[in-house]
Amino acid sequence: MTRQFFLTHSPINAMFTKNSSDFVVSEIPLYPFSGEGEHLVLHVRKKDMTTWDMLQYLSEVTGCKVRDFGYAGLKDKDGMTTQYISLHKNFEPKLANFTHEKIKILDTTYHNNKIRTGHLKGNRFFVRLKKVNPIDAKKLQDGLKKISKEGFPNFFGYQRFGIDGDNYVKGKAILEGKRKERNPKMKEFYINAYQSYLFNNWLSKRIEISRLIEEFNVTDATRATNLPKEMVETLKKQPQFFKLLHGDVLHHYPAGKAFICEDVAEELPRFLEHGITIAGWLLGGKNIRAEYEAGVIEKQIFEECEPFLDKLNGSRRFAWSFAEEVEGVYKEEEAWFEMHFSLPKGSYATVIIEELIKVSL
Repeated sequence: MTRQFFLTHSPINAMFTKNSSDFVVSEIPLYPFSGEGEHLVLHVRKKDMTTWDMLQYLSEVTGCKVRDFGYAGLKDKDGMTTQYISLHKNFEPKLANFTHEKIKILDTTYHNNKIRTGHLKGNRFFVRLKKVNPIDAKKLQDGLKKISKEGFPNFFGYQRFGIDGDNYVKGKAILEGKRKERNPKMKEFYINAYQSYLFNNWLSKRIEISRLIEEFNVTDATRATNLPKEMVETLKKQPQFFKLLHGDVLHHYPAGKAFICEDVAEELPRFLEHGITIAGWLLGGKNIRAEYEAGVIEKQIFEECEPFLDKLNGSRRFAWSFAEEVEGVYKEEEAWFEMHFSLPKGSYATVIIEELIKVSL
């Protein structure tokens, strides 16, 4: 299914390049480091190289094996990124005179435990768009305000699907038994891409339904969505764009438990206040499933996958997420539009950019 956008302005012809001047990512740690302990914590900045490449170089310098480094997440190769990594403090003397043209150690401290994957609150982004005219700058500013107020669709970014965008096809073929993949990491990578593809399709369908309810009258929206007229009338009363449905899997935000939406009217205020959100399905068994009207829509998207359920452990991902500390500045003389925003872990800045310019990167 074609990616659906929730912002309504026309596409913007701006230039975006993922380089160290125009795309900057700063990791937000999950907790403050204690300042003591046997683990040395490095606050590092890298540009135009992967986290793996950086760890490999630091391994060669210190003698610490790559697998013994701790890190919360992998950062983009392109652009400039800062993050925290840990290693045993016994290796600290080897870093005394460390220099590298693409890696800089900004600061050091200590902690009692190794940094584990997922131990980050999120990331702070700086993005610069170029060749932006004043009319488009107004669209971008209005779009940022709407995202700041209502949130944004938490699609998986294009990076998830490989250079050719077809990794999900390989993942499906593996699950169907039509393709063999000996490398276990690549096998998991391809299957995850298929799960992400299905999630994105489901999310696009939900955005499409929300758009029809938002823009059409009750009669036309009922016909277009195949939903009961009484339900459409109720949904049109919801003030936000992305509509909550009876039976949706909801999740406390930014952390907590998942649960079924039994009463939309009761849960809606918490959604509007960003206290809960809708959680989409990452294909697999042993996981909470949507019910009632929301379950019908979910089943339509995932019906072909029922034979695969026993092969995967399913999970839930925020379908609608919320950006924080959103800022946008237009520099008319340079024709630049610069923005800052913070996203929770697992959300893609490129999804925000695509939503704003209404063009797939």
